[in-house]
Amino acid sequence: MKNIEELIQIALDNKENSYSPYSNFRVSAVVMTKNGEIYKGVNIENASYPATICAERSALAAAISEGARDFHTIVITGDSNDTYPCGVCRQFMAEVLDIDTKVVIANSPTDYKTYSMEDLLPHSFSKKDLL
Repeated sequence: MKNIEELIQIALDNKENSYSPYSNFRVSAVVMTKNGEIYKGVNIENASYPATICAERSALAAAISEGARDFHTIVITGDSNDTYPCGVCRQFMAEVLDIDTKVVIANSPTDYKTYSMEDLLPHSFSKKDLL
């Protein structure tokens, strides 16, 4: 199992894979499952802006597509300090992350903040509201 600093470095390196020809703003996300599997994602822009995919959803979609469901940590990093997930990503994350999943907003392996989903999206609408 990788530690937070190793995951952050993977995310930082992964920014090179971003497809961001319009904004030139790279974002990378790395998600690690509770059994140590790692999935990466980047923002993938599109000339039709609503078709753009954010890094957080890209990483989680890759993981979910492979059957992963139990997430330990997600690391998010971008081309500015403290790149936080957008509202759509926060809602998506609230759906698939456990209450104890760590959400790490990273600038470097030594400069990062750790949150819970409740910190990032208090009073979220989730599957519990539909049951």
